[in-house]
Amino acid sequence: MRKILFILLSIGLFFYSTNSFAKKVDINSFGYSELNSATEEKLLQHVKRIRDLVSHSSNYNQEIAFFIDMEVNSGKNRFFVYDLKNDMLLDQGLVAHGFGSRIKSDGIQKFSNESGSLCTSLGSYSIGNSYNGQFGKAYKLHGLDATNNKSFARNIVLHKSSDVPYEEQGNQIGYSFGCPMVNEQYYQRIEKLIDNSRSHIILDIYY
Repeated sequence: MRKILFILLSIGLFFYSTNSFAKKVDINSFGYSELNSATEEKLLQHVKRIRDLVSHSSNYNQEIAFFIDMEVNSGKNRFFVYDLKNDMLLDQGLVAHGFGSRIKSDGIQKFSNESGSLCTSLGSYSIGNSYNGQFGKAYKLHGLDATNNKSFARNIVLHKSSDVPYEEQGNQIGYSFGCPMVNEQYYQRIEKLIDNSRSHIILDIYY
């Protein structure tokens, strides 16, 4: 009888710990808003393209990729962490773009690959080594397309800043000098993914 009770208790503890873990990684625990159909459809199109890109090279992470949709208001979550293997959205957060790419009164948003433009460059990036700079630990970005192949020379990096809020809001947030710049708390989560990856994670910025 005691043996049966012990087995039942063990099973109960196993399911309790499993459920507790599930709650810890539940995407809703961070208070995310759902993607609208247009944003989701566009994300999945880019996921398909990046999945194909990484499948042809062992230099790139085959399971995780980062995506930034520049058409989404900067006050809304638009930096997406996507599980390529299990086809699911893992995380999302705010990200600032370049001052040169601020939306003008006519609604036009400019993108550039040129030095001194302070613009965001569209395209796919390979996330490189980390270093300590003005904003602390940051990651060098290597542009893989003609639209962003000057990013390394322009010192375009992935970094954090206390100027970027954590919660979504209605207004546009501040600007960077062309770098994808995220909130410090959100940075801690993506930092772990980058540092634990044995191969380079792809960051895809699109409009």
